[in-house]
Amino acid sequence: MCKLRSCHVQAMPSSSVILNAVESSNFYQSKKLHGSNIASGIKGQSVSPLISNVNGVGIIGGVCVDATLNFLRRIVELSSDSSKGGGKSNSIPFVLCSDPLLNKEVLSYEKSHFVNGRSKVEFLKLDSSPIVQNLRNKRVFLENSGSSCIVMPCNVSHSWYEEVSKGCSVPFLHMAECVAKELKEAKLKPLEAGSPLRIGVLATNATLASGFYQEKLRNEGFEVVLPDRATMEHTVIPATEALNRKDMEGACNLLRIALQVLLVSGVNSIILASDDMRDLLPQDDPLLKKCIDPMDALARSTIKWVRSARENT
Repeated sequence: MCKLRSCHVQAMPSSSVILNAVESSNFYQSKKLHGSNIASGIKGQSVSPLISNVNGVGIIGGVCVDATLNFLRRIVELSSDSSKGGGKSNSIPFVLCSDPLLNKEVLSYEKSHFVNGRSKVEFLKLDSSPIVQNLRNKRVFLENSGSSCIVMPCNVSHSWYEEVSKGCSVPFLHMAECVAKELKEAKLKPLEAGSPLRIGVLATNATLASGFYQEKLRNEGFEVVLPDRATMEHTVIPATEALNRKDMEGACNLLRIALQVLLVSGVNSIILASDDMRDLLPQDDPLLKKCIDPMDALARSTIKWVRSARENT
């Protein structure tokens, strides 16, 4: 049986702040939260950071709220595990910026590509300037909030990573780069002697068309295997349609077929780069052992960065 998606978030550290950002011409306003003054960002004015810790993390929420909250939960879990026996606080200061308007814009953009099946060139020609500006505003907001590292737990948002991260004054982790580096460090062996290491990527048309997973994996020496057109048309796209209809069992079965097609092509692992599909399979499903969740890789890289920042202070 395929499970229904659910989201449970642990209690948050007292040094963490979640903001639901609403875009405006000023973008920032002075507010009070939990008794602390928060003044930030009206252009030309001084900024009082929301967090002052040198290892604070800024999080730009993704199009799927559940995925963002699951990422946040993973951060909390990993930070707790990393501090066990070490005598250090497991509290990671963070600011999460979630904007329903941006989420709708990105989702609409993704659906436009999904419906029309555009090529990469056509995809890049679509007008994404409002989305890019919105994401850049949030990046600047997080920098001004005192974040020393920024992450973006959303696959499709990484289509504009280069434009959004340009000029960023702090490290801005790239999810696909985190995945590629972990795979490199894993020292995988080819399924056949003399063959290249082959990594599959299963994602929506929009994410695949942007090409950032392919680029980062090839930079690390991997051969990238994508679903062919028939697999996209008969399994991946129908699975997304089934999800939209709340047909979880149908979506789950179609996802299994898509994964099996990639595995038959001789890949070592499959990157499941879809916020919607990542929670479809039950945790004990054997297929999941062959899958990589980019959110987990990003969370682990974030914790590594925080740990390194703490050791250097």
